[in-house]
Amino acid sequence: MHLVYSALLALTLILSLPWWLWQMVRQGKYRVGLGERLGFVPKRLWINKDIPTIWVHAVSVGEVLAVVPLIKLLRAQNLEHRVVVSTTTATGQKLARERFGDNDVFYFPLDFAFAIRPYLRRLRPDLVVLAETEFWPNFLRIARKSGARVVVVNARISDRSFPRYRAFRSLLRGMLANVDRFLTQSEIDRGRLIEIGAVPGRVSVSGNLKFDIKQPKTSALIGQLQAAIKSSAATPVIVGGSTVQGEEPIVLEAFRRVLKWHPNATLILAPRHPERWPEVIELLRTSGLPWWKRTEWATDTPIAGGIFLLDSIGELAALYHLATVAFVGGSLVPRGGHNILEPATYGVPIMVGPHNENFRDIVELFTRAGAVDISSREKFADELLRLIDSEEKRVLLGRHALDVVRANSGATARTAEALAGFLHHAPRAARKMRRAQ
Repeated sequence: MHLVYSALLALTLILSLPWWLWQMVRQGKYRVGLGERLGFVPKRLWINKDIPTIWVHAVSVGEVLAVVPLIKLLRAQNLEHRVVVSTTTATGQKLARERFGDNDVFYFPLDFAFAIRPYLRRLRPDLVVLAETEFWPNFLRIARKSGARVVVVNARISDRSFPRYRAFRSLLRGMLANVDRFLTQSEIDRGRLIEIGAVPGRVSVSGNLKFDIKQPKTSALIGQLQAAIKSSAATPVIVGGSTVQGEEPIVLEAFRRVLKWHPNATLILAPRHPERWPEVIELLRTSGLPWWKRTEWATDTPIAGGIFLLDSIGELAALYHLATVAFVGGSLVPRGGHNILEPATYGVPIMVGPHNENFRDIVELFTRAGAVDISSREKFADELLRLIDSEEKRVLLGRHALDVVRANSGATARTAEALAGFLHHAPRAARKMRRAQ
């Protein structure tokens, strides 16, 4: 079966090659790290090559942020192991290198044996840890065959993915058998994994790692914006984070209405995907509103009554601290929503749209606790104004949000304890790979 899968994957890549080439030329995407994806192990990974390894894979920024506390704990508790991190996206790669250092971070290989095996031979991992639901059939099969233990942490099955997975349960069962343990975010995710073919005895609930995300360190930008806000009384401050296509016009229209009643208001706008920055810049140019790009902003320029475009990566989380109200995007249009925990850690009142399928458990927790304001796109401007004008409601939302975060923390420690059970046994991967050499 894996030969059929590999053939179909190769055919898909060949047929879609013009699109990939176009993306490389037009946006520069996928060129960086191409060799690593094809199985060329970077020389930086050859350092300390004889030390046993724990390989953690986190797809993009959200997954990287979720595993940061876990990796710190793994490194502290397993001094004899080297912990390396792979990512799929360029933004995730950049953040991972900032958090873990260049020498221990690389791009995840394509799901072909020729690309996977060089990494397993070089790293000889005792344990492979996959964040959330990275189900790559060849990788799971070859990693398990190499002798590594394979664990999926923070596992979840989204509402959107569940019907598709369930339809292919008979095919998934064999692939999922290569995973030694699934540690899920919730009981719902545990039930869904079992329903699509996971062995029930290998699936347990450890909680959501994202509740253990720590507040980011303050930065120069935070201080500069705080000074600009104070000097020009640029309040209220609305942070529109992780917005996607179709949302910026809604947010801008709502901001226009806010300005009628609060002419010194400031909107900090952070589009989700860097490749959309030119599109959003063009929208701002034609909006008639004052605006500034983070990368070109002079720190002595007042920002009251205008829009601050965050055209940078990795700075949004800390900026939620400045928000009078935070809107988390991907939710006014049907894109599944984004993580609301970053503003919640600051006790900031949070608004989202109705489309939060990707974070249903988190949003449900916040909804039950009265810790989030859910608004339709049609009523978004009205609800934003009501929230701005009601300090009592803002304080209550923020307090409840912080309470939810505190009540649901601890998944990192539970996950690390479960992983320790696999590492306390005699390492299998290193022995097996050494015998093969």
